Amino acid sequence: MDGAHTTKTMRVILAQPRGFCAGVERAIDIVERALTKFGPPIYVRHEIVHNRHVVEDLRARGAVFVDELDEVPEGAWTVFSAHGVARKVVQAAEDRSLPVIDATCPLVAKVHAEGRRYASQGREIVLIGHAGHAEVEGTIGQIDGTVYLVQTVEDAETLRVNDPEKLAYITQTTLSVDDTRSIIAALKARFPEITGPDVKDICYATQNRQEAVHHLAKLVDVILVVGSKNSSNSNRLREIGAELGHPAYLIDDAAALQPEWFIGASTVGLTAGASAPEVLVQGVIEGLKRFGKVEVELLDGTPEDVKFKLPAEVASL
Repeated sequence: MDGAHTTKTMRVILAQPRGFCAGVERAIDIVERALTKFGPPIYVRHEIVHNRHVVEDLRARGAVFVDELDEVPEGAWTVFSAHGVARKVVQAAEDRSLPVIDATCPLVAKVHAEGRRYASQGREIVLIGHAGHAEVEGTIGQIDGTVYLVQTVEDAETLRVNDPEKLAYITQTTLSVDDTRSIIAALKARFPEITGPDVKDICYATQNRQEAVHHLAKLVDVILVVGSKNSSNSNRLREIGAELGHPAYLIDDAAALQPEWFIGASTVGLTAGASAPEVLVQGVIEGLKRFGKVEVELLDGTPEDVKFKLPAEVASL
């Protein structure tokens, strides 16, 4: 089947922006710097970011990923992942006097602060997000008071609250802007007094990568998203591609490429979730060459120059 593609040229259009966002770069940088400064092992609560390759690379260099803090030995340097943690986790680390470096993405920390501010006004909180996601669990655990988790428009339409006049909503940072907008609209229709941040407060990187897929979809036959299956933002990129009428595939790396995906396709769109390294994207381009000649073009897109400050523990290296 590979031979079916050897006579024609496949155009590969690279989305812009794609791959690592500033929060992910900062989180990985924190672990790498901690390994350099303090030496291995460095313990990381949950995956630092949701990418299998990144996690395996850091594990090979001495990072130890744990589900809970009780797996961390006394006195060992501990990093909280980019997704954020509940207050009880922070408290547990303090109780054990563990030296901690917090790699929570500043945009996730901003959602935590918004939730606490609304709760301090006596409001119940509606959190728009995915059940079981590390960011959602961390956010719920950062807020004193009642938090209702809403995942769909249907959830919003059937939500029961104690006081409809004292409500606020916040959102998981890695959701689809379109999905979030429709859920917010449903909440406002049912609870006219509800307040919350502008939809623009959804992570800039999530929005930019989703807009790039919308742009890409007008130009291509097939969409490939490089990212891990447990990455929320990568899944959304694939779903958006599919919603726009294209075969769209979420792949860890070039090994996942299937020749039948490209039968009759002359143009392939390629992007990557916010936790997927560029080396994997380049690997996919190389992998596509198994099916024939490849020409790569770069899509015009929003330039990103966001840089987040490093925590004091590893800043001076």
